[in-house]
Amino acid sequence: MPILFSLIFYLIHWSARHGLRDDSDATSASPVNGATSKEKFQRKEKARRTGLRGETYGYWYLRRHGYIFVAKNYIPHAAKGELDLVGYDGAILAFVEIRTRTIRDDTPALPELSVTTSKQGVLIRTAHRFLADRRLPACPTRFGVLAIDNVPGRLPVVCLHKDAFSPQLRHR
Repeated sequence: MPILFSLIFYLIHWSARHGLRDDSDATSASPVNGATSKEKFQRKEKARRTGLRGETYGYWYLRRHGYIFVAKNYIPHAAKGELDLVGYDGAILAFVEIRTRTIRDDTPALPELSVTTSKQGVLIRTAHRFLADRRLPACPTRFGVLAIDNVPGRLPVVCLHKDAFSPQLRHR
């Protein structure tokens, strides 16, 4: 199986050789000030599609590195929050947040910095809910951030922060 996962990742990696955006995304973005609601919607839609491509790329990147996933895009019932990926890295249950940013000349990327303290709190509450809903046996847990720098015209740059923040997470 690891050979199959490596092959799938290399196919996705090859298709992302010019960045995570498709050809229709290559048009220049309209200015933020004075943009119409249609232009704002189009920008948000492009960002959403880039984020989905980043999540797919990140999923296969982590599969290639031995992660075994038990959930993807977990959203608890009647609660705020989403866990992008939940999977085992060996004996550790990892909750992975994927952040994709497109690098332009005038903006720094560092997508991992977008996981603020309030976002961490949401992730922690959602992880508690996940553990309670799934009734998983007690095991060590951690929170990670997979940062993907999307450079138009080039391969994405991936940085995995395995222990991005370490709250006291206990099974209830």
